[in-house]
This record gives sequence, structure tokens and C-alpha cells, in this order.
Amino acid sequence: MWLFARDPVRDFPFELSPEPPEGSPPGPWALHRGRKKATGSPVSIFVYDVKPGAEELTQVAKAAFKRLKTLRHPNILAYIDGLETDKCLHIVTEAVTPLGMYLKARAEAGGLKELELSWGLHQIVKALSFLVNDCSLIHNNVCMAAVFVDRAGEWKLGGLDYMYSAQGNGGGPPSKGIPELEQYDPPELADSSGRAVREKWSADMWRLGCLIWEVFNGPLPRAAALRNPGKIPKSLVPHYCELVGANPKVRPNPARFLQNCRAPGGFMNNRFVETNLFLEEIQIKEPAEKQKFFQELSKSLDSFPEDFCRHKVLPQLLTAFEFGNAGAVVLTPLFKVGKFLSAEEYQQKIIPVVVKMFSSTDRAMRIRLLQQMEQFIQYLDEPTVNTQIFPHVVHGFLDTNPAIREQTVKSMLLLAPKLNEANLNVELMKHFARLQAKDDQGPIRCNTTVCLGKIGSYLSASTRHRVLTSAFSRATKDPFAPSRVAGVLGFAATHNLYSMNDCAHKILPVLCGLTVDPEKSVRDQAFKAIRSFLSKLESVSEDPTQLAEVEKDVHAASSPGVGGAAASWAGWAVTGVSSLTSKLIRAHPTAAPAEASVPQRPTPEGLPVPAPTPVPATPTSSGHWETQEEDKDTAEDSSAADRWDDEDWGSLEEAESVLAQQDDWSSGGQTSRAGQTSNPDHKSSELDWSSWEAEGSWEQGWQESSSPEPPPEGTRLASEYNWGGPEPSDKGDPFAALSARRDANTQGRRRLSWPGRSARSVGGKWRPNAPRRRRPRGP
Repeated sequence: MWLFARDPVRDFPFELSPEPPEGSPPGPWALHRGRKKATGSPVSIFVYDVKPGAEELTQVAKAAFKRLKTLRHPNILAYIDGLETDKCLHIVTEAVTPLGMYLKARAEAGGLKELELSWGLHQIVKALSFLVNDCSLIHNNVCMAAVFVDRAGEWKLGGLDYMYSAQGNGGGPPSKGIPELEQYDPPELADSSGRAVREKWSADMWRLGCLIWEVFNGPLPRAAALRNPGKIPKSLVPHYCELVGANPKVRPNPARFLQNCRAPGGFMNNRFVETNLFLEEIQIKEPAEKQKFFQELSKSLDSFPEDFCRHKVLPQLLTAFEFGNAGAVVLTPLFKVGKFLSAEEYQQKIIPVVVKMFSSTDRAMRIRLLQQMEQFIQYLDEPTVNTQIFPHVVHGFLDTNPAIREQTVKSMLLLAPKLNEANLNVELMKHFARLQAKDDQGPIRCNTTVCLGKIGSYLSASTRHRVLTSAFSRATKDPFAPSRVAGVLGFAATHNLYSMNDCAHKILPVLCGLTVDPEKSVRDQAFKAIRSFLSKLESVSEDPTQLAEVEKDVHAASSPGVGGAAASWAGWAVTGVSSLTSKLIRAHPTAAPAEASVPQRPTPEGLPVPAPTPVPATPTSSGHWETQEEDKDTAEDSSAADRWDDEDWGSLEEAESVLAQQDDWSSGGQTSRAGQTSNPDHKSSELDWSSWEAEGSWEQGWQESSSPEPPPEGTRLASEYNWGGPEPSDKGDPFAALSARRDANTQGRRRLSWPGRSARSVGGKWRPNAPRRRRPRGP
């Protein structure tokens, strides 16, 4: 039976890359790229081939192998594995690049920032401090060839070939015999008399000065060049001069050198170094300190290197969320760092965390996720959205916090293209119907209408036919003026989804009623929409052959490409309402959510008038619309539309100055159209949303609102109120005559009972099933 000797190199769990060595630094080692056979993870492999007649060099290599295997420090090259045979030595470390090659590559890409250099030098000095002060070891080889850089941009100290003990155990410093390394030796080593008084760290600190010179100025030609600092930053020059001083006694200890450079105004006193130091000790920091750190981190990430953010900051953020209970504060920096990742890395590292965050009950985290959904929605696939994201997001529609309800509505713009048939056409429409009809916040009702107009192209043909006309018609009767505008804009944005019969019989009658709306912004948009629909009808009337082309989208399946039209028509409404909601929340931080912006009815005459709530800004009075010039209004409407379209309404913290240039929506919504809708505070029984024919559905809401109710006694006209202007309005309402004539005509028509009901107008009030009173006949 034959026994074959096993090849240790072949059985080694790491293999060398076929590429040539990365660098050949002065010394016995050659640096190769490699990978782990089992996982394929990259590593660096230092290889030394044993040659006959080079016993002294072999002993140096073996000493370095032993030192690197036993020394563990964050700033010293990390040992992973090793192989020692009669023919070779292999040292496997983390994947690194020689500093010289790294600086050359970065110089070609635009150069290193001082922030990166300050942290890199900080790491090397800290490693020297560890060796000298904690281990009593002299490195004896500090130079460019002994420094390596990992993938995160961290500098690591290597080159431990010529290290010796500072206490004299094992003899003096080993001989190098390599001129390229001996040029970094301090001048006192050439003094054979030994009379020079020096500290144990003096020689290494001289070599540190040489390293600093080379980092900023390139390779050191000769020792005399150290006298000229060259490109070394001014804040570092005084400390550099201490290192290369002729007197070895005055060269500072590495710990003292760090302390000097970290002083106020020092080279290493910056945000980048402070961030790195905090991350190194984050495990022992207090929760309050971590919260403050993560809140301030996102402001600094833009100035930090990309590799540092990906490989050092990101793992700490993921760890803080997974095990540190950091909460919502990690979301902003997490998504900021995510921009540096590839699509595959994003799927592996961030998407699992995002999916887990959506199941959290923390309101702060939920609203942050909704606000920043635009940054990660493209990485979510449809099964994940429908099964793991949407079921948690819909809970926001029922939240008592109006800010969460508003952000949940806005998030549907991003989620709608990825929702399946049941979630989009059934589940989402139920929530939208309830919000538009029953939500006590006018801005949220407006946002729901706008969102529906934007996602209308994604709905199925049957859902569009059943929902859109009823929903937008209901919005035109909302007491909140921007909601009425949103209803008009919704009709216009989805004009291609209606048949000509619907345009003529359902949409134009609704729009014509808005031409006498108390708010000028509503009237202006109504006239624009009417002209648009009339021109469409007129073109078909002139050429009936165009009917098929005009109605091609009516019965078509969901067409995502149509969404652009909705965005251009209704984009401004969401932004303005978002600003209003945030203003109301800030103005009443302690008020209940239901009281933030509930439209109030005017107080009837004879009752005390409550004190008006002060608003942060004084908007233009919408009650004095008749005194404004037409060209000014046109310019304001045009600029407003452009401004709202360009804004990012994903944040609740938008500037309040936007509202100062618009009508006072919060006040306008309290009085305008007051006689056409019931009080939003009215508490009704829970609705059954299992069927579209149930009470509160889109169609039912449209039917119930088709005939406006007369205003209660004591209700004043819109022009009778002081809308925040300097003087109360004393002008009459130009539509007062129209309103009176409409009321008279309405009362005249109400003598006829509705189909299916027995109702009588008795004493000016509706009384169902009232007995008929017969007038007595004369003789």
C-alpha cells in the first residue's frame, strides 16, 4: 500500500491570484492578491520563498511571521492565517494595498483630502504608541513601504521584519542591509560613540517624520530634504519639525504627538477624526450619546470619503439598528450611505433592514421611512412590496397622527406601480374613499384627491370608471378650498380616461357649478378645465371619426405612461398642503390630532365669536379677490404652479414662506362652502368597506352630495369675514344675488319628492314622511 505525502500548499484554504504581485516593497516579502477557497472573499497574501544561502533573511522573515501572528491591534495589519514550510512562508492578512500605490491611484483620481490624510497618520501614530508604550517594542522600519490601506481607507502598520525589544532582551536592532530602508535611519545611529542621549521612541519618531514628508511631497530623495516642509500643512509643520529635530531627546512620545495634533486648531482636530474615534468606541457609549451622534452624522457624510462610508460607517449603522436599539435616527445616514452602493449590495445589506423597519410600531421610524421611500423604492420588487411592505403601510391610513396619515397617502405615489390587482384596486381604494369622505384634516383630504389623480392611470378600467368621477366630484364639494381645486385638477389630469358622454353629462355640470365658487383659485381652475373639456367635445363634434382615438384609453388596461399628465396638473397641491399641515402641527404641538385643522363653521349672529387662532405668516386675503388685478392673478397662478411642481414634498419640514404667497387655506376652508357639507367633526357609525355599494363608497358620496343643502340661519357670506387683512371687508359679495336666486330656485324644486322617498318641505325644512296638509275648500 502506497502512502503519498500531502502537499501543504495545495491543502491551504487560500489561493494566490494569477495576477502578478501588487508590489515589491523593500524586504523579503512579495505581496499577492488572493481569496479564500470556501467563500471567495478577497485577502492579501505575503509570500517569502526560502532560498539557499539566505539564512539571515529567512530568520528575519520568520521573526516577522511570529510578530504579526501574536500582535493584535486595530491599527496593525490583521493576521488571518499562515503557512510555514521548508520552501516558503505564507502570511494571509486582510485585503490591503501598499500606501504608495494607494496614494498614486488617488492622485490620478483627484488626490486625497486632508481629512483622510489626518486620520491615516493618526492611525499610524496610534499603532506606534501601542508598540512603544504598551509592548516596549521598537518598530525600526517606519516608512512608506511598511504602511498598507484596507478597502475602507484605514491605514495599517506592517513591515514588522526588523522589530526588536526596547528593553534589550534578545540583543540590539537587527541589521537591514537594504539601502532603501537605511535612508530612514536617524542621524544619531551613525554616531558609533554612543554618547547621544535618546529615548526609546526617538528613532521611530524620526522615521515618522520621514513618512509625513513622503505622504505630502512624494519619495524622499535624501535626508537633507527634510529641512524643507514643502506641501506639509501649516497646522502640522510645528509638530513635524519636532520629529526631525537633530536632538533625539526632544522628539515627542507618540502619545504626546497625538495630543498636540488634536489640540484646538491642530491638524488632527476635525470632524472626520472625531467620527472615527467615536465609531471605535461606539460599543461603550451611552444610548443618548449614540442618538446625538447619529443625528449629526448625516450632515458630515457628504464630506467623508465614499469607501469610508461604505465599509466603516454602514456596518456600524446596521449594527446599531440590529442590536443597539438606535431607532429612527439611523435612517437618514443609512439611506445617504446607500447611495454609494451598487444595486446588488443594496439588496443584500439595506433592503432586509428596511423590510424589518416597516413592521416597527415606532411612529418616528414609520414617518421617516415614508418620507424617504423615494430613495429605496427602486430596489424593492413587487412580491416584497405586496406581502411585506404594503400590509404594514396601510395601517398608517388609520393612524391618529395626521402627519403619518398624510405621508402614507403620499407614499402611494411610489408604491402604486408595484401593487397587485387586489391591493391597488380594492384595498387602497377603500382607504382612499374613507379618507376623502371622513378625514377631519382638510389637507389630507386634498392629498388623497391629488394622489388618486396621479395614480389613476395604474387603476384597472372598471375601477377607473367606478371611482374617478365620483371621487373628484366629491372633492369639488369639500369645505377646504385646496381640496376643491384638487378635484378640478384631478378631472383635468385624467381627461383621457373619460368617455365623451361622461364628460358632457357628469363632469361639465360639476365644473360649471364651481364657476361661482367663493374662492378665486377654484374659479380659475374650473374655467381652465371647462375650456379643455369643451374643446375636446367640440373637436369630436366637428370630426366624429376622432371619437375612437380620443376614447382609446377609456377601456384600456392600466397604462403607467399616462402618469406624467397627472403629475403636471396636480403636483403643486400636495406640496402646498404638506406645508400647511406641518405649519398647523408646529403651531399646535400639544393639540389633539383631530383639532389641528378641522374646518369650523362660522358662528351665527348673536353668539359670541371665539378668538381667532394666530397664524405664523399673514397670507393674502382670499376674501378681497375682487380688488385684485387680473394680470397679477394670472402671474401668481403661473409662478405657483411652477414652484409647486419643482418642490420635493416628501418632507414635512418645508418652509412656511411658501404659504405666505398663497391664499389662507386654513381660514378659507372654514367659511367657504360652509353650507354645502356637514361638519367634519360629526361622529358617524363605523362604515362597512366590504362593498363599493356600501355607505360611504365613492358613488354613494357623489349621490349624497349631488344636491347641496341650504346654509343654516345666521351663516354670513364669505365676503363678510375679515380674512386676516388689515381692515374688514365692507364690499358686497358679487355672487350674493346668484346665491339667493339659486336658493329660491332650489326651494321651489324641493316641493317635488325624490324618487324612492316621501319628503315634504314644511316650514322651509325637509321632513321625511311628513303628512300632507290639504287646504280646506270653500263652499
